[in-house]
Amino acid sequence: MAEKLNKNQMGLIFGVFLAAVHAVWALLVAVIPGLLQQFLDWVFALHFLSPIYTLTSFDFVNAILLVALTFVVGYIGGWVFATVWNWFRKH
Repeated sequence: MAEKLNKNQMGLIFGVFLAAVHAVWALLVAVIPGLLQQFLDWVFALHFLSPIYTLTSFDFVNAILLVALTFVVGYIGGWVFATVWNWFRKH
């Protein structure tokens, strides 16, 4: 039988991954907002949708809150994933 997943490690892995993705997003919003808006418009068009979202100006406090929130959500998601995985492995 496979080893149990460590809930704390899975939480950290998920949390760091989501936080890193959102940190890159925030950095891109700060550096190339025009190109990012074009990308979003293109993605909407691929889905046969009219673009409805526009990027707002970069705000450092919002960027920090975004990264922190996504870390917490990712940690909780990873912890729940490991808990459910371990439960199913046991039964």
